[in-house]
Amino acid sequence: MQLEQFTRELASAAPVPGGGGVSALTGALAAALGNMVGSLTVGKKKYADVEEELRILMQRSENLSDRLLACIDEDAVAFAPLAEAYRIPKENPQRDLILEDCLRTAAACPMKVLHLSCDVLELLNEFAQKGSVLAISDAATGAALCRAAIQGAAINVKVNTRLMKNREYAASVDAETETLIQKYLPLAENIYSGVERRLSE
Repeated sequence: MQLEQFTRELASAAPVPGGGGVSALTGALAAALGNMVGSLTVGKKKYADVEEELRILMQRSENLSDRLLACIDEDAVAFAPLAEAYRIPKENPQRDLILEDCLRTAAACPMKVLHLSCDVLELLNEFAQKGSVLAISDAATGAALCRAAIQGAAINVKVNTRLMKNREYAASVDAETETLIQKYLPLAENIYSGVERRLSE
């Protein structure tokens, strides 16, 4: 759907799109900003020594952006069965089994978004270090968006794991989520503050 329609649907009582889809979109925008840095740097003599590296980063960034955009629909598709499962009468003996399966599916897409957004952040770190000083503010903006995408995806994982009956499985997913948060949120801050330092030189 068009951005205006997406925003209106997001603001409505419709179950999708929601936080998971927005996290995916935010990650995709962050990847596109990284690509922007590359596009504004390649071809300049001053950065000729890193041009080939930047072109490789740009290809990877475009791929990540496409995959994250696809996650918007994946998240919506994954949530629909969960919404239906909640409507199953509690006396139905199959309810818990169906609900557990739907919760796992619903948690899988934001976990994917989380991993992809972390990958984007790794690329942004490279763009910030190697890109033109005239464009690295966009890398910093991308890092800020990546931070939001990571936190948004993580909370959408946890909102599903908290309801899982299999606490061992839920704990393993939560632990993976927390490991990524602890590793990549500081990186996002470092990228942002590093760009600030370069701009003040």
